[in-house]
Amino acid sequence: MGKGGSISDEEWARFLREAEAGTEGAPEEPSARARSVARRLRDEPGQPEGWRTYRPTQGRRGKGRYVVGLLVAAGLLVVALDPGMVTGWFGGGGSDAPLAAESERPGQAPAAPAAQRPTVDEPFRGSPAARWGDGAAGIHLPAARATGWMSRTQVEHALDRSRDFLVESGLAPGVLRGERPDKAIALLNPQQKDVQDYLAAAFRAPSRKNNPLLLFSRFDKSKVRPAGDVVKARGRLTFREGERGAVEVTADVTFVYPVVRAEAGSKEVVRTIVRREIVMSWDDPDKVVTEPGTFSLSSYKVDHTNGGCGAVTGYFTPEFGAERAAAGSGRGPDVDPYDRSTSMDGRTREAAEAGCGTATRS
Repeated sequence: MGKGGSISDEEWARFLREAEAGTEGAPEEPSARARSVARRLRDEPGQPEGWRTYRPTQGRRGKGRYVVGLLVAAGLLVVALDPGMVTGWFGGGGSDAPLAAESERPGQAPAAPAAQRPTVDEPFRGSPAARWGDGAAGIHLPAARATGWMSRTQVEHALDRSRDFLVESGLAPGVLRGERPDKAIALLNPQQKDVQDYLAAAFRAPSRKNNPLLLFSRFDKSKVRPAGDVVKARGRLTFREGERGAVEVTADVTFVYPVVRAEAGSKEVVRTIVRREIVMSWDDPDKVVTEPGTFSLSSYKVDHTNGGCGAVTGYFTPEFGAERAAAGSGRGPDVDPYDRSTSMDGRTREAAEAGCGTATRS
């Protein structure tokens, strides 16, 4: 009967007699236990590319009952001895079930799924992101409470608008095709001169200091196109009272972008993985010069895998098979782009010292 201990012939015969006689307490329906096991499995958390860091999801009686009792017994034994088989019977395999929202920093990197290459039909195949939320659904918002100069309702609105910025800067289809992120920019305080200067320079003459990729995800549509309609995301927003009673919202989110070459018929799928931490200050207009509905940027950092490790062009420049082989490994240490257990401060410090490194998975 598989792995584990066996039952004696006497115990088995007694079990069948009780089941046939309808003894109270004899098992009649395995599905509840099976569902429990499958649910527990679902809840368990489950190539090399260059990366670069920048900084500034009713039955019959008699014989009929004898047969049911036999099937029930066999079913329960399989559950006990090989619970992994149950998920195939009742659907929703544990490793494929969507993850609960990330409400706090995880304690470790996600488990590695079976090594499988992505395809145009399954662009997240072989990636932990297959279990993440689609787009904005992967970004967790905390419950609002009165903080600083804002009421609970105002904080709730600020959180919604902060997520809007992440959507317009990292998920909007036009922006991903290289268009100017006007809706995202409209949420930035126009009175914050240093940020406005950065934006002007970043779209006019991108450089390492003034790089639009610090805040926005953009690809050159003449070189790559999306592999499907979905971008996977995982992360969270948190908030606290900041300087001068401001509500300071911190976003820490990882986006996974599957792409193919721009040429028609291209089949090779690669993924660019981008993690950003953005601190947004929703200032008290009585204390800080601002415009209604906008926030001031306090800080922003980005860490990306397979987005380019050379000259700054203002676009992510993912490499495909032949290009990756020619480029070889990076100079820095190995890094897991799906590991969100490390703070962005820790990640950016490592990157500043090491430069381009080698991602352990894509």
